[in-house]
Amino acid sequence: MTPADAVIEIRNLHKSYGPLEVLKGVSVTARRGDVVSLIGSSGSGKSTLLRCCNLLEDSQQGEILFKGEPVRWSGQGAARRPADPKQVLRIRTTLSMVFQQFNLWAHMTILQNVMEAPLTVLGRPRDEVEAAARGYLDKVGIGDKADAWPGQLSGGQQQRAAIARALCMEPEALLFDEPTSALDPELEQEVVRVIRDLAEEGRTMILVTHDMKMARDVSDQVIFLHQGLIEEEGAPDRLFDAPQSARLQGFLRSTMPA
Repeated sequence: MTPADAVIEIRNLHKSYGPLEVLKGVSVTARRGDVVSLIGSSGSGKSTLLRCCNLLEDSQQGEILFKGEPVRWSGQGAARRPADPKQVLRIRTTLSMVFQQFNLWAHMTILQNVMEAPLTVLGRPRDEVEAAARGYLDKVGIGDKADAWPGQLSGGQQQRAAIARALCMEPEALLFDEPTSALDPELEQEVVRVIRDLAEEGRTMILVTHDMKMARDVSDQVIFLHQGLIEEEGAPDRLFDAPQSARLQGFLRSTMPA
């Protein structure tokens, strides 16, 4: 693939919260159809990187590009902000993020949750959106829950509804922030199966996960973050079978079964 195939490019990104430097110059590229998994200990910067990518957090230095278009910034350092709100809105409609907590609206049915953003943000026709929403609920295996309320669903079903909601925006890329960490093991596997299916379809995804087996199975590239820097990156087989750095070796010993 050529650079033109890049959907998301992050170049030398820095992010601080006051004196705490969380990202210290991180570069990540996800090309069309790539699945990139971010792994690392708590506090390594994984979720912060994903939130900066989706412009939910402002970074202090570095570039973020979507399909070759750079985010335009105003100000510098701690005062740096995206310069064009319309650009931010447009970018966010091409990226859909699935969070650790499902963030479903309790006062809406599952179908209404999935339909809301395409209706209000994209202004698409209701009939078209409803047909797509029902199709995506079927795709994630909960088509029969369309008229249920979020509180009537298990955690795994709610997370699958959140994935259907993300897909209904027809995004260029999906961002997953620890999508299974709030679930018990049985429900976790329901969500893992959906993510595997999306990977097999060739969806562009960046995935923050604690599930090393899923990272190995679905990823084209795995990035190990340590204290705000990329310690090691590469194809999953190489990273998991022959880790080079002592830190990654130790991390894998602590997270993978013998």
